[in-house]
Amino acid sequence: MPARPAAELPFERHAAAALGQALRERRKALGISVTAAAEAAHVSRVTWHRLEKGESTVALGSWLAAAHVLGLDLRLLAPGGEATERGTSPDAALPLRIRLADYPQLRHLAWQVGDDAQTLSPSEALGLYERNWRHLQPDLLEPAETALIQMLRRVYGEDRLRV
Repeated sequence: MPARPAAELPFERHAAAALGQALRERRKALGISVTAAAEAAHVSRVTWHRLEKGESTVALGSWLAAAHVLGLDLRLLAPGGEATERGTSPDAALPLRIRLADYPQLRHLAWQVGDDAQTLSPSEALGLYERNWRHLQPDLLEPAETALIQMLRRVYGEDRLRV
């Protein structure tokens, strides 16, 4: 029989609610759907809703992944309000929508999606790269597109995109 979860303390409830509200506000400001955000963070939609509701029992890894895909950092603060870790993460966040106009090689691979498709989800972009890598010209990849491919490999795993 699994152990009973510990009772939630008032400070946990308050902190989790504030984090959930911050995630929701950021997601809405970016115009991202719950489904797209959850997919990018590798969590279920139910877990994403629990995060935004501020449930403190959600695993820390889910909180970190959700913050990361929205371009946010979770940091510990000392009582005076200063961050215990200086600076920002050197890793850029994977965008939740990838504009084809920003990545020429990806745009070339996406010829079949039609002119009305301006953006792709990260998983759609990954799928195009995976299926059509042989059609790319790696020496013509711009630095931004190379960075995008590296982020896709980092987020989805090295074994998903073997390039």
